[in-house]
Amino acid sequence: METQASKIDQQAEELMIDQAYKNLLNGYLSSNHRKKTEIIDKAFQFAKDAHQGIRRRSGEPYIMHPLAVATIVSQEIGLGSTSICAALLHDVVEDTDYTIDDIEAQFGPKIAQIVEGLTKISGGIFGSHASAQAENFRKLLLTMSDDVRVMLIKMADRLHNMRTLDSMPPNKQYKIAGETLYIYAPLAHRLGLFAIKTELEDLSFRYEHPDAYKTISDLIKNNEAHNKEVFERFSAPICQRLDAMKLKYEFKARIKSCFSIWKKMETKRIPFEEVYDYYAARIVFECANEADEKKVCWNIYSEITDLYKLHPDRTRDWLSTPKANGYRALHLTVMGPDGEWVEVQIRSRRMDDIAERGFAAHWKYKIGEGEEESELQVWLRTIEDILKNPEPNALDFLDTIKLNLFASEIFVFTPKGELITLPKDASVLDLAFTLHTEIGTHCIAGKINHKLVPLSHKLASGDQVEVLTSNSQQPQAEWEKFLVTAKGKTRLRAALRQDRRAVIDKGEAMLKEFLHKNDLELDNTTLTRLITTERAQNKEELFMMVGNNEIALSDQTIKNLKQPKRFIDKIFNPFGGKSKSDAETQPAAPTEKIDMNKTYELGLVNGRPNYIIADCCRPIAGDNVVGFVNDANRVVVHKMDCPTAMKLKSSYGGRIVNTRWAAMRQKFLASISIEGIDRLGILQEIIYLISTNLAINIRKLNIGADGGVFHCELDVFINDSEVVTKLCKRLKKVKGVSQAVRIA
Repeated sequence: METQASKIDQQAEELMIDQAYKNLLNGYLSSNHRKKTEIIDKAFQFAKDAHQGIRRRSGEPYIMHPLAVATIVSQEIGLGSTSICAALLHDVVEDTDYTIDDIEAQFGPKIAQIVEGLTKISGGIFGSHASAQAENFRKLLLTMSDDVRVMLIKMADRLHNMRTLDSMPPNKQYKIAGETLYIYAPLAHRLGLFAIKTELEDLSFRYEHPDAYKTISDLIKNNEAHNKEVFERFSAPICQRLDAMKLKYEFKARIKSCFSIWKKMETKRIPFEEVYDYYAARIVFECANEADEKKVCWNIYSEITDLYKLHPDRTRDWLSTPKANGYRALHLTVMGPDGEWVEVQIRSRRMDDIAERGFAAHWKYKIGEGEEESELQVWLRTIEDILKNPEPNALDFLDTIKLNLFASEIFVFTPKGELITLPKDASVLDLAFTLHTEIGTHCIAGKINHKLVPLSHKLASGDQVEVLTSNSQQPQAEWEKFLVTAKGKTRLRAALRQDRRAVIDKGEAMLKEFLHKNDLELDNTTLTRLITTERAQNKEELFMMVGNNEIALSDQTIKNLKQPKRFIDKIFNPFGGKSKSDAETQPAAPTEKIDMNKTYELGLVNGRPNYIIADCCRPIAGDNVVGFVNDANRVVVHKMDCPTAMKLKSSYGGRIVNTRWAAMRQKFLASISIEGIDRLGILQEIIYLISTNLAINIRKLNIGADGGVFHCELDVFINDSEVVTKLCKRLKKVKGVSQAVRIA
């Protein structure tokens, strides 16, 4: 029998659901969309009934999630009734007995098509197998090219999941945060959803680096009063000029996000106090006539540069040539009254809406199928080749896609005057592959403004480029290091695979014929022995080596194949696949299957570590780390922000385990970079401080001086990251040392 308390709880939940729906509806009614509330009412009731009795992990009724997603879609992205309905219904097909046909019968083909697109990419982009991840990501991008609203609703779904990530266990938090930072934030950036991109980055950062997030948040709050004073001094004279222009405007300071500040600190290896550009000023003005926007922007620019000294290299004109995601604005950097460089962003209200809300804001300005939307289609076409021919390795596939997500852009011209957008640092070869695969594979050089340059030459904005080709030219594997575009890399790899396949087939035929003449078959035993004796990675590489005549098929080959198996193994595998030193330093073998839902303690078992240190980032005790369980059931430890770890969190989330360091006496190798003013005896002081004063073992030391400035890199054995921090602080106190930071 239902108790009085449960009835009260149920009533409170009904009120909460009704309030959330009213909030959604009120936001929609205050927008400029046509007021089609009947279909939204119908979708809400349908979803509410379908999810009846189902709860989220947090304990709240499941319908609160679709309501929250629909609210983001409506109020933060700015979409209309079709998208709101699709957002309310986005989990119905996956989580209940209803089908796409049921949705189409109730709500029509357009809403059903969007819901079907969302169902295809449900549960995140990635599954548990590499091939499935690549396949799901292809589906997402293909669906996005059919109707970009699918991706926009998916972005809202991800944003709400990130806002409510507290209820998930740590290993799931790392998986979802890693996937968000690696794929969703760059996609939001490319779609022009700046506000959502920033929030996704900050939320991911908060879960992956909670201590660093809190530290930076506190520093921003502590500096709030000072920043306000600085901004008021900077903005007051500008406001007087803008008022004199009779402009209606909004002038505000925009603080960099915690994630952006942290990234700058990590990249430049500087403390918070040295991040001088962590706030920017933004002027958003009202302009009734779109044709006047550009002129007003330059008028404001003129007034500001009359007041303050302009930084000559930091002006960005996104008015004449907008970014590929439709972003338009004028950026300039000036020296403020307090002696600090301040970036000022100048936008109209229309530009600001599009900058913050991306393509979804275009309906408001009746652009329809205008130039900004065509830019999205251009970008989608650049990934078309990749979708057709994905890399077999899921991580390579994601890397290839990601190249085109966050790239800064340059603009070059063909000899006929056609404007082509390319990522920053693109080469002549990138342009060749962008124009056509055949032009790329036969490219020999380029002409920039009639001057001959090699195919590796990096292009600059404004270059007029002619690509020179020759029918005798063949694609080379080393070309890949000259390419930065996803399209170029994909097309080159496809061309090389075709050539490689021909050589592999030739090598296999040659080997079969040779063995047949010597009364041998190309069976698994023969293949294994040949791969071992010739030091090949696999059978394809073996056939390649034969086809390229890198292996001499001779009587000695036959002798090796006819040796007893144990003798072969002893010659080529004396330590069972490891060198003697490797065998001695291997981590302790796992005794039982690792529980992915529990925190794994990194420590010593019988004097040997129960984990493997990843070579790519070399974490040490005390670092913020994450564990990846490999095929041998061993935990490989990566730094949380290691690029490889980011890919693993995105692609193999089911293998991520939460870890913590145990108290241990193991020594770790850390690398430190020291810079300063060269003087007599400084090296002796540094060595004395480290080895004698602090009793730290130096493993390696490289030092050089140029023009009175020295740079030193040294490797030391230490117990944990706290020792490195203390060591760097002590080193900075040595006279002449300006910087001492850990680099690995």
